[in-house]
Amino acid sequence: MRVVEVFHRTGQWCPGRQVGEVVAYDVRILPEYQVAGRPTVDRSYLLLDQGIQLTRTVVFEGAVEGWWYVDVVEIEHTDAGLIVHDLYVDFLVPPGADRYHVLDLEELADALTAGHLSPAQCATALTRTQHFINTHLRGTEEGSVDPPAQFPPASVAPLELLPCLFD
Repeated sequence: MRVVEVFHRTGQWCPGRQVGEVVAYDVRILPEYQVAGRPTVDRSYLLLDQGIQLTRTVVFEGAVEGWWYVDVVEIEHTDAGLIVHDLYVDFLVPPGADRYHVLDLEELADALTAGHLSPAQCATALTRTQHFINTHLRGTEEGSVDPPAQFPPASVAPLELLPCLFD
């Protein structure tokens, strides 16, 4: 297990641990997003080889409580650590992954149109989106998958057991 630092979009360097191609890192939830009585730290997982970030955020309530928030990302490797760049496409995935919601495709289009994203980055985002669906979310009713889809990926499980990385 390797110690790493991850720069989160909230402007925080966050403590992380890497096992193979997966990094778990903890991020302090900004006060304006905290929910009374809930933890104030989220754990995210980077699938380095897939350009995917998974978070089962503690601030989700009601119908989406316990759901995973998935970001399609670029991961920049620097001397200071890993910097995560959002590629705009997101997913909401409920426990059991019996369905999913793709979000923010219009944000991807707007970013491309405004020049905030290159055509190559847009192509990467779309390719990663389809790969993520095929690898982790595609249901048997959509045709055979080899190997069968698994969500969350089994490689995340050992890192879910880690205590808070801020301690």
